[in-house]
Amino acid sequence: MSTTDTAAALEDAADRVAEVSRADLQIILRRAALRLRNASAVSMENDVEDALRDLAGEFGMTRNDTIRFIVREWMEKNTYLPVHDLDEAGDVDGEA
Repeated sequence: MSTTDTAAALEDAADRVAEVSRADLQIILRRAALRLRNASAVSMENDVEDALRDLAGEFGMTRNDTIRFIVREWMEKNTYLPVHDLDEAGDVDGEA
């Protein structure tokens, strides 16, 4: 279950709390607790947080997605991860 699904299930249960069975409510709450327990926040200095917020806005991504993107790009460029192969007929926008 994704974060969005968990949030939607929690909101739905909150909207109809009198109708949700105890067992279903326990499952939803346990899933939410597990997500919160496994969520790891990366804290940065204020100037880095500002830059991340601006970059995330430019990319139209969340802060966490932007961090994942930056780390992946850095790892590919520094050969810690394999680089995606370009086919000869593909468009490279002036970069190869």
